Amino acid sequence: MMLGQRIINAILRPLFALLLPYDIEGTENLPAKGPVIVMMNHINFSDVVMPGMFLPRDVVMMSKIENFRAPVLGLFVRAYGALPVHRGEVDMEAMRLALQVLKRGEVLVIAPEGTRSGNGCLQVGHDGLAFVAVQTGVPVVPIAMYGHERLGRNLAHLRRTPLHVRVGKPFRFVAGKRQRREQLHAMTQEAMYRLAALLPPEYQGAYAGPERVTFMLTEPWLPQVAAGGTG
Repeated sequence: MMLGQRIINAILRPLFALLLPYDIEGTENLPAKGPVIVMMNHINFSDVVMPGMFLPRDVVMMSKIENFRAPVLGLFVRAYGALPVHRGEVDMEAMRLALQVLKRGEVLVIAPEGTRSGNGCLQVGHDGLAFVAVQTGVPVVPIAMYGHERLGRNLAHLRRTPLHVRVGKPFRFVAGKRQRREQLHAMTQEAMYRLAALLPPEYQGAYAGPERVTFMLTEPWLPQVAAGGTG
């Protein structure tokens, strides 16, 4: 049990309700147990707590190493149970820790964009999520959040900021464990289009038009398939 995360969520939830009146759809899509990767879009600083606050399970976030080095923020992300990751490089230690989280049957949250967009439009995704998902074979659940790109300027004018949270259906990658870089990148692109499908067109950014995509490297994840049975 991640006590620190639950305490922080309990403190922040009333504040979110006040400043970011939110609506949520699809939380039932998160598997109730077992290892899961949650892929999220990344807009601003408030994203760090949103999956843990809105999803019905404790989560382990991956956060850039710079956050752990900041005096106050570092204490926060440690208390929240986040894992450090070096951006812009292949961080094998972060990959090792991520695999351990999934081996324990927990929920791992990854933002494939790697950095905040600020304006809410999806940026090009990096391949770390696809690598971990292929190695483990666990389901991936997309969660898209939007509206809070206006949080900063609304706070300056003492206005509330409506937040929308959409949780998509789980999927898995159709691939063996050994993949070339080009294949991992293609899988990442498909996964990002699945995330984009949860967003209004004005937020889809680099992945506009997901309805036109033919999904060949990802497929819906079904519990009975994962368990090797027919239900």
